[in-house]
Order: sequence, then structure tokens, then C-alpha cells
Amino acid sequence: MRRKIIALALATLAVFAAAGSAQARMPSPEKIFKAWDKNADGGIDKDEWIAAGRKEKRFTQADTDGDGKVSLEELRAGMARMKARPAASTGEQTPPAEH
Repeated sequence: MRRKIIALALATLAVFAAAGSAQARMPSPEKIFKAWDKNADGGIDKDEWIAAGRKEKRFTQADTDGDGKVSLEELRAGMARMKARPAASTGEQTPPAEH
């Protein structure tokens, strides 16, 4: 029983350590924005968002001013909110900027 508890504790620590290191390796908002803004018009539209592998429902949350595009400032703010939440609660990771 004690071995199971120790194994569970170590597995939990490994998950938290991996989540922290994933956030540390997260590309900058500028790099992600440049990669996702395929037509280079200064905004990520819904099609570009989905093409980058993001969930459609998250687009509305990211487009805080409701203009139909996610600006660099909106992306920065969204990433800051995501970093502030515990990794286990998000259920979603930011894909690499090359995506």
C-alpha cells in the first residue's frame, strides 16, 4: 500500500513538473501570431485559428473585442490568462508556433 502511495505521489509530481516545463517552453505570442496569421493581415481570423489546430469555441473567447479577428494583444492576454491557470485545469495546450 505504501509503495502505491509513493508511486502515485511521484507520478503527480512528474505531471506538475512536465506542465511547468511545457509552459516554460511555450513559444512567444509574437512567434505564434506570426505563424498563425497566414495572410499577414495583422489578425488571426476564425479559419486561421482552426487551421492552427485550435478549438472553434475558443476563438470567441480569444476575440475579446468581437471584431472577428484575434489581435496580437488579444493573443498575449489570452496566453497570460492561460499561464495563470493551473495546467491541469485547462485541458488544452498551445500547439507549437510552426503549426
